[in-house]
Amino acid sequence: MSDASTQLYSEAELLFISLTDRTITRKPLPPGLYKEYLGGRGLGVKLLYDNLAPGIDPLSPDNWLVFAVGPSTATSVPTGGRFVVITKSPATGTIFDSNAGGYFGAQLRRAGLAAVIFTGASKSPVYLWINDNQVEIRDASKVWGKTTDITTDLLIKETDEKAQVACIGPAGENMINLAAIVTDKHRAAGRGGVGAVMGSKNLKAVVVRGTKTPGVAQPEKLREAVERARLLIKKNPVTDKSLPVYGTPVLVSVINEAGMLPTRNFQEGRFNDADGVSGEKLLERFSLKPYNCFGCPIGCGRMSRVRGKDMGGPEFESIWALGPQCGINNLEWIALANDKCNLLGIDTISVGSTLGCAMELVQRGKLEHSLRFGDTTGVLEMIEDIAYARGLGAELGKGSKVFATNHGAPELAMQVKGLEIPAYDPRGVQGHALGYATSNRGGCHLRSYMIGPEIMGSPVLVDRDITEGKTDLVILFQNLSAAMDCMVVCRFTNFAWTVDDYAAMVSAGTGLKIDGKELLRIGARIWNLEKLFNIREGFGKSDDTLPPRFSTPLTEGGSRNRVAQIDVMLPEYYSRRGWDKEGRPTGKLLKSLNIPIER
Repeated sequence: MSDASTQLYSEAELLFISLTDRTITRKPLPPGLYKEYLGGRGLGVKLLYDNLAPGIDPLSPDNWLVFAVGPSTATSVPTGGRFVVITKSPATGTIFDSNAGGYFGAQLRRAGLAAVIFTGASKSPVYLWINDNQVEIRDASKVWGKTTDITTDLLIKETDEKAQVACIGPAGENMINLAAIVTDKHRAAGRGGVGAVMGSKNLKAVVVRGTKTPGVAQPEKLREAVERARLLIKKNPVTDKSLPVYGTPVLVSVINEAGMLPTRNFQEGRFNDADGVSGEKLLERFSLKPYNCFGCPIGCGRMSRVRGKDMGGPEFESIWALGPQCGINNLEWIALANDKCNLLGIDTISVGSTLGCAMELVQRGKLEHSLRFGDTTGVLEMIEDIAYARGLGAELGKGSKVFATNHGAPELAMQVKGLEIPAYDPRGVQGHALGYATSNRGGCHLRSYMIGPEIMGSPVLVDRDITEGKTDLVILFQNLSAAMDCMVVCRFTNFAWTVDDYAAMVSAGTGLKIDGKELLRIGARIWNLEKLFNIREGFGKSDDTLPPRFSTPLTEGGSRNRVAQIDVMLPEYYSRRGWDKEGRPTGKLLKSLNIPIER
């Protein structure tokens, strides 16, 4: 037990909020659940797997929405301020988690909570106010319809000046599949339509203020592990120089030079005007200062001033999605479009990818519309139409897969399992291509960030063109990423830390005997449970694939003449995972991971 002034993560509570009947229930964190799934993503996935009936509509009251933190949250562990949102996605139909930085996660943990679980749906707009042990479901009619910045300001004024807010904008209220949950006005749990699920429950925001001090089991051991972790961040050129100076936009030039910066809906892998939208150009023209999330010594975020307005970002993925993907080279306009997405509560990756898909449909005569590649004004207007579900925007708001299919060209949607692929053309990176195809939440670069070893040489440089040895690396990164999302810490730390570094901090923080091998086993347990959830929802081997475009070589740039060789790697991946030839986890594997086998 911790002393009266602190609270160990194992003593944190689960807060169940039934929005249908407006009841609030506190439950202890089950020891078995905590030991096998830690927290964050793992905690949420286990709760959903055990409690959601197969085939439910993600936008129905039957779906659950979980906000979760982990054992590293609000402690001295660097980057330990993130939180995870877990639900069944309306965009993909899969199990889904989306996480965000900022300061909200730390406040949630300081309120003594491991997770907040929303069930049912309110008949009218509400928000949840958590003030340490006091919890209220409050009327949100005054902020319904407001943008995320206004919502944040009004709710802080109504509650506590030190409170943190996670809210939806008009896109979430209109249950758009591209809707995000925004915190600190410009950090977002962006992907998978998690904001739409929040909107379907008439839940405008979660506001939290916590004053408890998170305790740790072995303070001295944690201090030593954290000191080492901070030193490693300072020694790594990516986390000590590139990201702090330029932020994530430093990748624009790197990925473009490799010939894998998707341009005009992945028709090309090189953007000729990349210098004008690069991290260097952003720093020169618009950057005010770095932005650090809670407990983060890296500071990859940017604060910019554009046309006299201060705003967050834009980040690398947003620059790509609203720039090269749409054939746009105006950095000022990209920043304004990114800000509009933050205000309206829209995922920049998916909206940019979907707009690029629509532009190619117009280009190929599949869609009659004025929207064209390079059309800055048209895109800005369409972002608003998407958020408010107006006209063509309502159709685009369903995502590229549905949109392209409805217009007779599903092959033009650059997506996996319904989730739009981010800013790395998989033809130039074989391991990353496999990571896209096998991701449990769809097209995602963060499930297995093979850009590290294949492009940036972290932890070691591997040949990006070969397929040999990539399956083991992808599995390692997938399992480690799952474990990191349970702690919950930032993905950029894996440029500097090893598996053993993460394990040392988890073990010291919790008192559990967790070494690197056991931490990866926890990650594998989560990955396989997610796979079982998706199989239960009807997903199979045919979904572990990429759009046909990636079987056609690029014709220019640093990745010319390359294709994604998924068919070569997938059988080996299944085998190395311990799955059968159809991609199903075997009984032997599930038993070894202590996952109950359903009959």
